[in-house]
Amino acid sequence: MTKNTKKTTDDKQLALSAAQIARDRRCTDITVLDLTGISPATNYYVIATGTSDRQSRTVADEISFEAKQQGHQRFGIAGYDKGQWILLDFVGVVVHIFDDQRRDYYNLDMLWGDAKKLEIHE
Repeated sequence: MTKNTKKTTDDKQLALSAAQIARDRRCTDITVLDLTGISPATNYYVIATGTSDRQSRTVADEISFEAKQQGHQRFGIAGYDKGQWILLDFVGVVVHIFDDQRRDYYNLDMLWGDAKKLEIHE
């Protein structure tokens, strides 16, 4: 396995872990998009809808903790204070936690409609 293949595999594991955390914390409409070969910026998007700003921040905190446990460094975070659209950037994985209004407005699922959706296992 080459170094890039291993990194992509690690990214996939983080993306699926982030999605599971979001699901376990009662986020809705959770999607994992495989952008490998489609986006020059990242390999995976995790998109979820939070039910409140407080819940969204809690999910962001737990995902950041899990990423650190898996050996990923968070390179950026945006929107944490307001909790309406929290973006966590782990380079190979970008996590978006939206409120309902912003999820509908930005519609990243449609924007990246040609990306393969990964199944989130129980």
